Amino acid sequence: MSNQTNNTTSIKSEKQLSSIGIKVIISIVLSVILLLICMGIGSVSVSLPDGLTIIYCKLFGKAIPESINPQVVSILWDIRMPRACTAFFAGAALSVSGAVMQAILQNPLASSYTMGVSAGASLGAGFVIIHGISSTVLGFFLLPVVGFAAGLLTVLLVIAFAARLDHNMQNHTIILFGMIFALFVNAVLTLMSTMASQHMQRLILWQMGSFSGRRWIHAAILCGCSIVGTLVLLFFHRELDIMTFGEEQAMSIGVDTKKTKIWLLILSAFLTGAAVCFSGIIGFIDLAVPHVVRRIFGAKHRLVLPMSFVLGGAFMALADMIARSLLAPREIPVGAVTALVGAPFFLWVYFRSPGSKAGKEEA
Repeated sequence: MSNQTNNTTSIKSEKQLSSIGIKVIISIVLSVILLLICMGIGSVSVSLPDGLTIIYCKLFGKAIPESINPQVVSILWDIRMPRACTAFFAGAALSVSGAVMQAILQNPLASSYTMGVSAGASLGAGFVIIHGISSTVLGFFLLPVVGFAAGLLTVLLVIAFAARLDHNMQNHTIILFGMIFALFVNAVLTLMSTMASQHMQRLILWQMGSFSGRRWIHAAILCGCSIVGTLVLLFFHRELDIMTFGEEQAMSIGVDTKKTKIWLLILSAFLTGAAVCFSGIIGFIDLAVPHVVRRIFGAKHRLVLPMSFVLGGAFMALADMIARSLLAPREIPVGAVTALVGAPFFLWVYFRSPGSKAGKEEA
């Protein structure tokens, strides 16, 4: 009987692994196809064969066929591709950051924005815009760098105050201080905006989120930050799995929860800060995508983190394509699109999943 039970268990586990593997492959393929579609759709349509030909020739230094209009080549390679890639890696970074925050704080509504990253980045960017600060060294990277540094500094202050008043750094203490700092920083930014109303429109545009004007240098920097940050976080996948069951269980197993939390919070803030400084404030993705990933692929973070990267990036690229195409030539704020498109999709996935049906039956 025991042998039969073991065989049955092994067969079930093998089926689960194969099922998850198929889901992973399908998700990656669909994300790549969606990214290519987003590059081709716009005021000037680029067919998929022409797009693939342009990409192949540019990557391998081949001559582009004369049948393809040079204007189309410039639109695809110099404008749409860097913008779509920047959106993809921004969405990937935000999604991974949200997945980590929800795990370590054991709160389904937690995100790096809860920790004040967006508020700090907005204050830093607002300070640069209002005071007209410029730099010959950083050039047009001044605003992103200051925004990133201010967002990261806000999180470090939250951690410092939480550790000072609560030696164990319990979750509710971190969330409370994060919300207090976010509200305080937003109040300071509002005061600054009121006193310099001539800059208010530029501040509002930056806060609403946009990938307009992004170039390959932006995509390359964000690509490096998001990939490196995600790979480092993957080293903590076991700690993340354990901490989702509670701090007491984690400590009993031997996890240094305080030290682990500090590192994970900083790494998550790094990812969010990198995304925010090149895109502005874009919400909802870091909240919704990790939940969708857990519903589809399970709760193990060695799979949750990379799939949040893939699906979060694809969703952000789709949102950006809708933002620039729906009311062209006018552009909708990407943050509005992520909420309008993402909320119904999130509800559909949540209520269509087996877990929600089981919950209803139990009720």
